[in-house]
Amino acid sequence: MTDIQPAASPSNSSANPSAMPRELVLRVMPMPADANHNGDVFGGWIMAQVDIAGSILPARISKGRVATVAVKEFLFKQPVSIGDLLSFYSQVTRVGRTSITVQVEVVAERNPANPEVVKVTEAQLTYVAIDHEGKPRPFSQIS
Repeated sequence: MTDIQPAASPSNSSANPSAMPRELVLRVMPMPADANHNGDVFGGWIMAQVDIAGSILPARISKGRVATVAVKEFLFKQPVSIGDLLSFYSQVTRVGRTSITVQVEVVAERNPANPEVVKVTEAQLTYVAIDHEGKPRPFSQIS
């Protein structure tokens, strides 16, 4: 069984994204409603979970609302089945004036009787900090 990296403690440094560790931000097990008639989990459901996982660190850093503005690429390497335990790891790769880019990696733990951990997908997402009206706000306005 592949070793799973434990969650890192939250970092308070938004100035140096390269110093921010990869962090376990979400764990979820897909249910039957998330799968097609063959028991394979819908890619769109996984994409939605990646978006949720990707937004956690930017929301923490911006101390407020963020909105998804870009997703670079999704490449599904393995199918996901009902009963797989999905772990979502996120790492900040860039902090701009109003935006934050994160890399999200998803791994699945399967078959508890004969455990196996496989990489399912990864994506790069960019979020923008927004104010109460939904307009971009610079991080300098973060209190």
